[in-house]
Amino acid sequence: MQYKQLTEYGAIGDGNTVALVGRDGSIDWCPLPHVESPSVFAAILDADRGGHFAVRPTQSFESVQRYRDRTTVLETTFQTADGSATVTDFMPVAETAESPVRPPAVYRKLECDTGPLELEVAFEPRFDYARDVPAVERTSDGVVAIGTDERAVLSSDLPLRPSTDGHGASATVTLEPGETRWLVLGYGEAIPLESSHHQKTLDEAVGYWREWSHDCAGADCPIDSPWHDLAVRSSLVLKLLLHRETGAVCAAPTTSIPEDLGGVRNWDYRFNWIRDAAFTVQALAELGHLDEARSYFELCLDHCGGHEPADVPPVYGLHGGDDLEEHVLDHLEGYRGSAPVRVGNAAREQRQLDVYGELILAIYESVRYGEAVTTDDWAVMCDLIDYVCEGWERPGSSIWESRDGPKHYVYSKVMCWVALDRGIKLAEAAGDDVSAPLERWRTCREGVREAILERGYSDRANSFVQTFGGESLDAANLLIPIVGFLPPEDARVQGTIDATIDRLATDGGLVRRYEGDDGLPGEASPFVVCSFWLVTALALAGRTDEATDRFESVIEYTSPLGLLAEAIDPESGEQRGNFPQAYSHIGLINSVLYLADADGSSGGSREPLGRDEWTEDSDLGGEIIRQPSDTERGDTA
Repeated sequence: MQYKQLTEYGAIGDGNTVALVGRDGSIDWCPLPHVESPSVFAAILDADRGGHFAVRPTQSFESVQRYRDRTTVLETTFQTADGSATVTDFMPVAETAESPVRPPAVYRKLECDTGPLELEVAFEPRFDYARDVPAVERTSDGVVAIGTDERAVLSSDLPLRPSTDGHGASATVTLEPGETRWLVLGYGEAIPLESSHHQKTLDEAVGYWREWSHDCAGADCPIDSPWHDLAVRSSLVLKLLLHRETGAVCAAPTTSIPEDLGGVRNWDYRFNWIRDAAFTVQALAELGHLDEARSYFELCLDHCGGHEPADVPPVYGLHGGDDLEEHVLDHLEGYRGSAPVRVGNAAREQRQLDVYGELILAIYESVRYGEAVTTDDWAVMCDLIDYVCEGWERPGSSIWESRDGPKHYVYSKVMCWVALDRGIKLAEAAGDDVSAPLERWRTCREGVREAILERGYSDRANSFVQTFGGESLDAANLLIPIVGFLPPEDARVQGTIDATIDRLATDGGLVRRYEGDDGLPGEASPFVVCSFWLVTALALAGRTDEATDRFESVIEYTSPLGLLAEAIDPESGEQRGNFPQAYSHIGLINSVLYLADADGSSGGSREPLGRDEWTEDSDLGGEIIRQPSDTERGDTA
């Protein structure tokens, strides 16, 4: 079995986990029951040992994939010399089911379009990242894979037979035109085989996604532009990565897909990073997904109160835990030979000062969209802001989580300023409803600002730089106008944009994260989200034509299904890193929002996240602070 390029995969999911389905009909990645669980299929990380679940024609074929419009229901159509067939893959979302109690499941519908056509099935599950090779046995209507602590049941009306080694199953069937068959994989228990019910489940899934997806009927559309459908697809990817139980955003559903092919920059991204928070809230709220934005707001408040201020980690488990100990699965060769394969993430132990600004900014944005902070939450937020006053002058780790020791990163200092600035604005808007040491915060805010302008900007580079006193560039500084530290027309902002284009951008419109050594061997590919930050900064600066040209260059790298990984190899144009990546799709959505405003097509007047900094007027309205309910206090009747 050979490795595929990332653009040859589609993603399906149910709000708990995500599976990757190849254009050749093979499910090569699927952790169960949750996205952070060990894998059942992991051929993407080891083509021979990882395990897969394939459906394909027995003869040579060509294939294409597409999503059903405004859904995550994936169709793979095969064309051979004798005919064509379509495999429809989906995972039912529990919210659509008649009963919410059901096992996680993958449904595969086989339909012969023209033919007859012969198809083959290969079912080779490998539990626990392929460390547990199950025994596969017959059942009355399929096969069951039995591992040490897990089981998976494949029900089908196809003649499945266990393989000779007892660790897989296969089937071959000839379908006539119009004939339909089903394969239904249940994790933990069987899904009863009933074709009419399966079709109903498919119809429910299609209805769920179409009801959820952005609908601009009857209102001014915030993404009314040539890229409307691409932004909607990105929102659907984001929904796939939103954990339905907790509201946490999974940064990506995979682990150890390399930034540098054959290198060691292979990380586990199946966790929730706080750095995504404010932009996630903005993207969801602007597209009308207020329930999801509200859930993420509540999650941010939970993160605020879950630790002592000095111990707030940059990354959390999707269920709220922070035990993310990193270790290596040395029995897997890694995607296209890129070892090590890592599980867990050592970034949990880093001290990233930008986290405080990102938390407070996300809460501020949520309040702007109509949420209110409880008095108890406000007390915790005050503790965090007070800690920023005490700790902003200390070195820390970068937003990019380099492993070369703490430094005075300029972007981290900017986000410390943001924490103080938004805390002050919230307190001012709440008035007598809150108590806050405003004079102390204002004095500290001015001190942080002066330090950034004096030590974080280089006259020689005509740009903000990565670290105090340094000369290397950092693409994160493109966020300076977006978070409101300086207006986009400021000469220092314009210089930073131009220096980024000159020193970090590629000819193909991509943007590298930073210059210089980061303590790891190899070279990281340009990050997709950095390219979108540049687009947004240009759009805010009134350089709309440049922004549009760069945006169109970047979206050329999207997969045929509209999916993006975290990085792009500048030489080959291949996608790199974990896939699909939430941060990339959030960046795309927000770039479309700002571009739509820049050319007037949205009919709106979208400003940066820091819109009121430049006018000194707060756009916060309505209830800012409220009393907690008995449930929030933990009171019982």
